[in-house]
Amino acid sequence: MGERILVVEDEPDVLTYLTTLLEENGYEVLTAQDGKAASAILAKTRPDLICLDILMPEKSGIALYRELKKSEEFKDVPVVMVTGFKAEEFPGIDFRKFVYERSVPGPEGYIEKPIDRELLLRTIREILHGTSRGLSDKSSKDKGG
Repeated sequence: MGERILVVEDEPDVLTYLTTLLEENGYEVLTAQDGKAASAILAKTRPDLICLDILMPEKSGIALYRELKKSEEFKDVPVVMVTGFKAEEFPGIDFRKFVYERSVPGPEGYIEKPIDRELLLRTIREILHGTSRGLSDKSSKDKGG
């Protein structure tokens, strides 16, 4: 198996889709349905990358992300935020700005749902192989994904 990716996603259909997509592309996939379950997995293993939903029960993706980036052990693990958050549903809130302009460094990638499979795979490859950082500044909603 290839690099290990932890997928943290509370929607079962999306979790299954991401797991299948990543496994079919040679990645070893670990899964958690919320930030609390992800923390338990991280206590036992260190993934090469984390795909992290933002809005989840128990512990949000934002809370987990902040913990990761403040942790000596996990601060260098790249994170791709994968979110169903739609800016048009929250007028006046620039969520991308909220994610990137906090006391911790911004995530290495940001993908909106519905997920554009090619954009996600390209983003992950480029992050893991060092060809780009903070690449996925584009929304996937216009790509028919």
